[in-house]
Amino acid sequence: MASAPSKLYADDVSLLVVLLDTNPFFWSSSPLPFSKFISHVLAFLNTTLRLHQLNQVVVIATGYNCCDYIYDSSSATNQSSGTGMMPAFCSNLLEKLDKFVTRDEQLEKGGQEGGIASSLLSGSLSMALCYIQRIFRSGPLHPHPRILCLHGSPDGPEQYVAIMNAIFSAQRSMVPIDSCYIGAQNSAFLQQASYITGGVYLKPQILDGLFQYLSTVYATDLHSRGSLQLPKSVGVDFRASCFCHKRTIDMGYICSVCLSIFCMHHKKCSTCGSVFGQAQSDVASTSNKRKTPDT
Repeated sequence: MASAPSKLYADDVSLLVVLLDTNPFFWSSSPLPFSKFISHVLAFLNTTLRLHQLNQVVVIATGYNCCDYIYDSSSATNQSSGTGMMPAFCSNLLEKLDKFVTRDEQLEKGGQEGGIASSLLSGSLSMALCYIQRIFRSGPLHPHPRILCLHGSPDGPEQYVAIMNAIFSAQRSMVPIDSCYIGAQNSAFLQQASYITGGVYLKPQILDGLFQYLSTVYATDLHSRGSLQLPKSVGVDFRASCFCHKRTIDMGYICSVCLSIFCMHHKKCSTCGSVFGQAQSDVASTSNKRKTPDT
């Protein structure tokens, strides 16, 4: 991926923003225990920091009710993580992660009917992009930023608009979004995010070898990716979610003014207020009634 214009990058220095899915509804039914998942992630983060002394790592926890920063290797309290002190690095992150999970469970939110509730992926993506924009404005020289989504919860159709806005914002800023999805089914949102931004989407087949997947696919910097054969996106699901019922649809109606998507015909756009014409099916039925002779 080409560098953003008027920005000076260090070739092999990376800023990795990791979005960590902590949704208890998903992990309670996942074949991979959350504790084992965290051990794989910690080993991967430590590997990333050791690859270059200027590499930076930021971890954002993505919960069911909220999102929050739980680790930043560039802060003064976390500088020991870059000197090879793995115990201090782990304890600092795990302590904040434990506090976040407790706070996330205490917040009230309506339950989801059937299936596993989705995580606030749109919120964590927005937080990651805000952090990256702050790095962009900090000076002329900064590392290559990229986002890695370690996600397992199913897509939340109600977040479709916010997630797509975040994806296009990342594309405009030339920030790739990598996705490592460990759920049962593929994530259409993350597939689109990686495809549009030039990132890598991967669904590991063997969860016990998660660290191997992370270290071989996502540990490499953007400068080195051009020399590697990384997984390609195959069969990306580009279906959208309707604005009226928040359901994934194959065909629908689109507002010609604001491009809002609906699964059925409406008289008025709920987003911009534009008045729609009569549906073709209604026009056809009306014309047939007019042609029927009176008896």
